[in-house]
Amino acid sequence: MRKTQITIDVELDENHIPENITWNAQDGGVEKEETKATMISVWDDKTMEALRIDLWTKEMPVDQMKMFIHQILVSLGNTYQRATGEEDVAQWLEEIAEEFAVKSAIKM
Repeated sequence: MRKTQITIDVELDENHIPENITWNAQDGGVEKEETKATMISVWDDKTMEALRIDLWTKEMPVDQMKMFIHQILVSLGNTYQRATGEEDVAQWLEEIAEEFAVKSAIKM
């Protein structure tokens, strides 16, 4: 069995607020790539719940956070469709993403 690693390094200030976030992905050729935000979800099949880590730096602009969340919502629809084959629910998730884009003023 082959293994690979994806790592995230977070530098915190004295109040434990992220100041810098970098990530590495061996197979993707990514090394110490800076980012201003990350959202990670893992499925715990024992407790039947999603466990999450949401981090963003002090420097993450609000308008970029809105775009980040919009793109995550769009990708959720795509992932849901690939995982379940349920086109109608995936389309509904895409509509929610577009409504979010309008309400958050990132799309008119």
